[in-house]
Amino acid sequence: MSDRLEKRKIPRSSGSYRVEEDSFYDNCFDGYSLPVWFDCDTGVDDAIALLLLHQLECFNLLGISTVAGNVVLEKTSYNTLCVLELAGSDVPVYRGADRPLIRDQITAPEVHGTNGLGDVILPRPSLDLEKESAWDALHQAALDYKGELVLIAVGPLTNIGLALAKYRDLPRLLKRAVIMGGGARGGNTTPAAEFNVFADPEAAEILFSSGIPVTMCGLDMTMKACLTSEELEELGSLGSPQAEFARDCLQNTLRYSRSLGQPGVALHDPAAVLFAADDSIFESYPAWVRVETKGKRSYGKTVTDLFSDKKMPDRNHRVVIDVDRDKFKARLLYLMGRYGK
Repeated sequence: MSDRLEKRKIPRSSGSYRVEEDSFYDNCFDGYSLPVWFDCDTGVDDAIALLLLHQLECFNLLGISTVAGNVVLEKTSYNTLCVLELAGSDVPVYRGADRPLIRDQITAPEVHGTNGLGDVILPRPSLDLEKESAWDALHQAALDYKGELVLIAVGPLTNIGLALAKYRDLPRLLKRAVIMGGGARGGNTTPAAEFNVFADPEAAEILFSSGIPVTMCGLDMTMKACLTSEELEELGSLGSPQAEFARDCLQNTLRYSRSLGQPGVALHDPAAVLFAADDSIFESYPAWVRVETKGKRSYGKTVTDLFSDKKMPDRNHRVVIDVDRDKFKARLLYLMGRYGK
């Protein structure tokens, strides 16, 4: 990587490591509360990301919007309510788009199971969806917290595309967006495209071209934020229903990952949430990013100048390419362990 690039290097862990000893603990539990909106297509890793969000005191989670993606909208919305109840939360949940802007809908039951939660059944929730649409609710939150609200989006970006199309002032209202999606090198759904972006490339292009600073937590980093089967057992033994659920719902994804020759299960969405909370264990670079919406073989690819000698002038995004896996695991286990206390 060229020295010309402004980069955030990872201070690698060595020897014994305790979360309480690093900046994560200070940044996330010092009383400061960042207003956050969470947009998700609740499958297995979204569910764990939701559980983490509710243990991060640095976040003031204002609302959650659901979108079709890993499974259909009815299931992602229902799953979100189930997981919120498991977390002991009553954060309002808003129903979003049930289909992409233009392309045909795709889902990923082979990864997330038939119900989206690895076919783990949670009790029927007592919580209900709000009547307001996802895009209207997001815009109102951005108005209420002008210039402060951080958007974390870990599914297809359909809701965000619709919000930006309807509310032209939204780019000026949001502080930034952190997304799980894309990849600087390649994809997992096609050789070029990652699932979340491929599920709605047109919506992703709207976001990246909107002027909102976007941090792309793509496959370059999230495939490294993985847990082995032994580490999943460690997660499940933390002594809470939430931790046991996290372990159990990941078993289907673990089997799928092993069928591809991968050593463990990648926790894509939790990695994006932990980046938004404290980026000190991640490596990221400024970059220009756009989405290919016309190509026959490159449809849905996130095109970036990160590895190109030709640098574009408007490089207002960031691309995350690496994570200290040991510290990632320690932070995840620490947060999930708080449910048992």
